[in-house]
Amino acid sequence: MAALLQFKHHCRHFDDTILESWKDGGDCCSWGGVECDEQTDHVIGLDLSKSFLFGSINSSSPLFTLTHLQRLDLSWNNFNYSHIPSAIGNLSRLTHLNLSTSNFVGQIPQQQLSNITTLVSLNLSYPPADVIPYLEVGSLKGLVQHMTNLKHLDLSRVFMYSSTLPHDLLFNSSSLETLVLNGCGLMGEFPVAIFNLPKLKVIDLSNNYGLKGHLPNFPSGSPLKSLLLSGTSFGGVLPPSIGNLASLENIDIYGCSFTGKLPMSLGNLTQLVSVDNLIWGGNHFSPDSFTTSSLSWIGKLTKITRLDLGSKNLKGEIPSWLMNLTRLTELNINENQLTGPIPSSFMNLTRLTRLYINDNQLTGPIPSSFVNLTHLTDIDFSHNKLSGPFPSWLMNLTQLIHVDLSNNQLTGQILSQFSRIIEWLDLSYNNLEGSIPTNLSSLHNLKFLSLERNKLVGSVELSAFSRFQNLTSLILSHNNFVLGVKNISSKDANYFPSLHVLGLASCNLHEFPTFLPNNKHTLEYLDLSDNYLRGQIPAWIFDIGQNSHNGIDLNLSYNLLSSFERDHHVFHPRARIQTLDLRNNMLQGSLPIPSPSSSSLLSYLISNNNLSGEVSPLICSFTSLWNLDLSFNSLRGKLPQCFSKFGDSLLVLDLRGNNFDGNIPSMWRDGCQLRMISMSHNQLQGQFPRSLANCSMLEFVDFGNNQINDTFPFWLGTLAHLSVLILRSNSLHGVINDDFGFSNLRVIDLSNNSFSGKLPSKFIGTWNAMKTPDSSHSIAYMENLFLSNVSWTSGDGSFDYSMTIYNKGSELNYTKIPVIFYAVDFSSNRFEGHVPDVIGNLTRLQLLNLSRNHFSGQIPPSFSNMKNLESLDISRNQLSGQIPTRLTELTYLSSFDVSYNNLSGPIPQRNQFCNYDSKSYEGNPGLCVETWSKQCGNARTMPRLQQPPSITEEEEDSESDFKIKWTIISIGFVSGLVGGVVVGNEFTTRKHYWFVKTFAKIQRWYA
Repeated sequence: MAALLQFKHHCRHFDDTILESWKDGGDCCSWGGVECDEQTDHVIGLDLSKSFLFGSINSSSPLFTLTHLQRLDLSWNNFNYSHIPSAIGNLSRLTHLNLSTSNFVGQIPQQQLSNITTLVSLNLSYPPADVIPYLEVGSLKGLVQHMTNLKHLDLSRVFMYSSTLPHDLLFNSSSLETLVLNGCGLMGEFPVAIFNLPKLKVIDLSNNYGLKGHLPNFPSGSPLKSLLLSGTSFGGVLPPSIGNLASLENIDIYGCSFTGKLPMSLGNLTQLVSVDNLIWGGNHFSPDSFTTSSLSWIGKLTKITRLDLGSKNLKGEIPSWLMNLTRLTELNINENQLTGPIPSSFMNLTRLTRLYINDNQLTGPIPSSFVNLTHLTDIDFSHNKLSGPFPSWLMNLTQLIHVDLSNNQLTGQILSQFSRIIEWLDLSYNNLEGSIPTNLSSLHNLKFLSLERNKLVGSVELSAFSRFQNLTSLILSHNNFVLGVKNISSKDANYFPSLHVLGLASCNLHEFPTFLPNNKHTLEYLDLSDNYLRGQIPAWIFDIGQNSHNGIDLNLSYNLLSSFERDHHVFHPRARIQTLDLRNNMLQGSLPIPSPSSSSLLSYLISNNNLSGEVSPLICSFTSLWNLDLSFNSLRGKLPQCFSKFGDSLLVLDLRGNNFDGNIPSMWRDGCQLRMISMSHNQLQGQFPRSLANCSMLEFVDFGNNQINDTFPFWLGTLAHLSVLILRSNSLHGVINDDFGFSNLRVIDLSNNSFSGKLPSKFIGTWNAMKTPDSSHSIAYMENLFLSNVSWTSGDGSFDYSMTIYNKGSELNYTKIPVIFYAVDFSSNRFEGHVPDVIGNLTRLQLLNLSRNHFSGQIPPSFSNMKNLESLDISRNQLSGQIPTRLTELTYLSSFDVSYNNLSGPIPQRNQFCNYDSKSYEGNPGLCVETWSKQCGNARTMPRLQQPPSITEEEEDSESDFKIKWTIISIGFVSGLVGGVVVGNEFTTRKHYWFVKTFAKIQRWYA
């Protein structure tokens, strides 16, 4: 008793702890935390864990006079970075010692502890922390070699000087059941024999990144229950004998280096309760481990409650063996390539609370059998191809909290009833019709609501949603209803008190909602784009997001806004603008640049306005900017040298359609991450900046329609990702050499320059991307994928490349470029010699224009290899000989022009050649047009031979081409994509109808 009272006196502690029961005159064996021997009354146990003890402790403490102690637990206290006193060795009868998580530091008294041979359990562990002063031990073997009775050893985050473990470690530890050496700095090869200690149940070697090893052949009957190796360098294959671990409940090998195929014997581990990334994440298992058939072993693990197969590239239908796992509470099979319907047998999984099958290619209706899954709290079916009516069974699932059915093809009306406790409801990007149910206002717990991109109609008052006092996100954009905003008073601060995200794009708004100034400090995302807002941008906009911890996304694009209520240079200093999108308005004056203190700006989009003046150097304050779009304004002057400050952050630079002049600065350094640069339609002069070669990730380069005076930039051939190169309408000159290549080119436009000499075959022969057969059956676009934390305004984090291709005077505007589009335009230059045969190897090519040059010789018969060709213009050259009859095999060729050459002989009369206008052949006196006209039933006659028109006449002829319309000639495509929609010699003004109809949105075209 005296020793305990002295310990209490010397030990600092808070009031109302276990030590308050230790008082003079009482029976110490009845005190809290004290255990006595029933016969001798000696204190044999002391449990002071979590007793709020603090201060230092040393060998003079009365605690170490309790020599009969068998169990001592001082864990979860704070001994203020004391060393473990060497007097611990006095307690030679100890069987259980726990000093974990009590802020002991320094060298462990190894010799004194090793002499306590009676120890059964030793725990000196530290909890995970970023920076802690560790306990240290010189030799693990020296510490435990005499503890032959040891069953439980936990030295987590105890640093070991001798980090390499001897092979005879724990050789005498046949009683060991638990070994935890998590985060001890171990290195070298782990003694494999330890895995087969006869009583070992738990082994945790996690977070020893330099520790190597392999798993042994496990014997039958092994008692191992927990195998934790994450964050080590264990490797090799998982042995089939792992299936002998019939008692295994927990396995974590995340981030190891295991290879080979996952053994089917894993299906014998029937005690596992979770199968997820802790097994396969961060390893290097073969792809054939992750098919629905090779994972069928999971179907035998009927006790698992959690299964995560997300992002495993699984294909085929949802496997039937999943339905054996009737104890599942959480199932994740998202982000795969699963197809077919959702099986109705999901009804067997009656314990499910969370189900994630999003981001697959599932089709058909959502089965009504889900009505049986009454425990569901979270469902995510988004980003599939699910169709059919909106699922009525949702109203029966009263526990639902999170519902995401977005990005499908669901039809019908939205239910009038949902779970009363629902917090997240995302129905965006479907085909839902009807009006918004008024009963939604009763969902008082709702925090997130998105009905974006549906076909909802009627008249909707925004005030109806103001009853959601917990609502943080409301997105109603792009529907067919009329949104009323006048019933909300600007003086009522109770409307949307928690709102952070508001999307009202394309809601027929004619004015800014009056309540928004009340939310200006908390808003993080505001999208009012594609409305009828006109006049001034209100002053409160510049105070938006002052209390936001995240970046702010502001989108006012596609309105009729013309000016600013106050100086647009004065955003509030605390406003962390991340995206500023003011595109397609009527803004005038100078560039509206946020305050330089808003250094978080990532995306600055202000194209298609009437802004003028020079670009202020203030814009260079945003050193994290990755998307800068100033295109199609009236900006002038020289490009700022300070653009170089953007460093390696800038990915997209679009300055098209302005009045910039002078030389292009050499501003790109090593490490440049630029993907897209477009400076076309300006008045830039001088030469191409060679520093652009530092931008090794460049995919899209457009310097067309300037006054650049230079030779061909051969050094761009070092850019392995370059796909689009547009240099048209400059003053480029000289011969193109053949000592470089552009292997990834899909589009190249050098038209309307002064290049001369022969087209080098080797140059064209390196365009491998135009040769490889395309087996794709889906439409994809050239785009740049941005950062993972991109804003709402930037959508899915991608930026679609756009371009303009010219043909017979028409501008073909591509607002998106499909990866299946390939074009070559060398027209209006001074190229001479034969047309290279190697062009015929460009089998993916769809548009080829070599007109207005000095080519001679025959039309290469190899052109017949370009089966995807839709437009071929080789007019106004000096070609001779006959038109190759094999060109009739180009069944998608709808635009064909060989006029004003020296061709002779018969005109092919098969397939589409009977449909071409006679103007396609004029100016070739030797062509047999009369036979062609008669055979094809064509009443048109060949015009008399004319001299090639003058430059003025050509311009007039080009203007007349704008009056001709596009036509769709045929249907059916070789690749099975969108077939046979071909480009003819019939054009519509400034639109490539085929592309706009099939691939793109019609946007405002640059005039």
